[in-house]
Amino acid sequence: MEEKELKMYGGIWGGLVPLVVLLVGMIWLSIEAKGNPRAFWACTWIAIAVGMFFACDKAEYCKAAMRGIGDKTGIVIVAAWLFAGVFGTLMKAGGLVNGLLWLGMTTGAQGAVFTLLVFIAAMLFALGTGTSTGTCIALAPVLYPAGYFLGADPTLLGLAILSGAAFGDNLAPVSDTTIVSAYTQGAAMKDVVRSRFPLAMFAAAVAGAVFIVFGGGGEVKVLPEIKATLNPSGLLMLLALAVVVFSALRGSHIIASLVYGNITAAVVGICIGTIKVEQLFNLPKNGSTGLIQDGINGVVAPIIFAILVLAVTQILVESGIMRKILAFAEKSVVASVRQAELFIVGVTILASVPISANAPAELLVGPSLVKPMGEKFNLAPARRANLMDCAVCTIFFTLPWHLCVVAWNGALSSAAKNYGIPAPDIMSALYNPYSWALLAVLVFSAVTGWNRRFADKSDSGEAA
Repeated sequence: MEEKELKMYGGIWGGLVPLVVLLVGMIWLSIEAKGNPRAFWACTWIAIAVGMFFACDKAEYCKAAMRGIGDKTGIVIVAAWLFAGVFGTLMKAGGLVNGLLWLGMTTGAQGAVFTLLVFIAAMLFALGTGTSTGTCIALAPVLYPAGYFLGADPTLLGLAILSGAAFGDNLAPVSDTTIVSAYTQGAAMKDVVRSRFPLAMFAAAVAGAVFIVFGGGGEVKVLPEIKATLNPSGLLMLLALAVVVFSALRGSHIIASLVYGNITAAVVGICIGTIKVEQLFNLPKNGSTGLIQDGINGVVAPIIFAILVLAVTQILVESGIMRKILAFAEKSVVASVRQAELFIVGVTILASVPISANAPAELLVGPSLVKPMGEKFNLAPARRANLMDCAVCTIFFTLPWHLCVVAWNGALSSAAKNYGIPAPDIMSALYNPYSWALLAVLVFSAVTGWNRRFADKSDSGEAA
């Protein structure tokens, strides 16, 4: 982001006003279980409006906000989200949910083995769609009651869905957190995916071990009819995910990779009969021109919130707050690359705690704190992106006021009510195995230097 000097009444305290107003509003909405990107629009708008009265030069304050909104990194992120939103919609419309339900329910697995299969199914769905919240909403209604009647431990069964959702949010090239982390750090998507894979998979292996050891113990009962279309052909939609990953790993721009994936998803869906050509685009029916519009509609709320967060972040940067935080950290806390990485992890987690959507937390600290700190110690852009993205997928997926956790608990409770069975309490999210395993892996990586990479001449500073 372009850095200028914005003078505020009260100095640094005046510059903090927009951030304080924003956080107070979001925390309040989250406590009232109303936290979501659309609801946060008002918080960000009020934060920007209130902050203007603390600016010595109102015109410069407005220009700072506009510079944040018009930042080229933000524009790329918005464009990528638009195509990722359509991709996720096509994957769901193509029957990926039903394919994974078929995979989980026709294996004859029971108890802990079924819990592990649910974890794998959630991982695949989240990888394919890039949405952690959507994963919980889509899979919980069938896989949770099925697992309960097949002898799985109810709490670990529910956590298997949440853990799989966190895994996909962490690793999927189409995930909002992956897109934001890569582009705020100027990292090539191929480098991000390749280098993040061992971190995510090691944590997944630890979580999988927890599920296979502790995921059983329930009583196997007569399985009632589960109302779902168990269609194995939906698994073919994973071909579209493979296209996106392969294209990204070959170095294609993320938007190009998503276009290839979108086309593949549409073609596969049409070939297996789950998507009709007229569903993609047609004369408006019920207010929609088809799946493409639906996909874009699904990401409008987080995009607008992200744009407004970029405005607040630019105001914080130009008022000198982020510069003072960096100077303090460099003088009093950070004296080595190990400490720099732990600082990046810590500040990102701290930013994600009060905000019930984790991509905006990356927008808040990525350009202003993570990037300059990492550049000082010559950390590769992909390494900075991975530290930040993994960090927002740890504690975030354990706290009961966060959007995904609320959606997860709501989906479980609704499914349990339909079948007259108990549901895990929302506080059980605090035991999310994948998130804690990922945090342990992340700290281990920062302390030991495992998976660390330094910038070289091939790291141009711009995302490919």
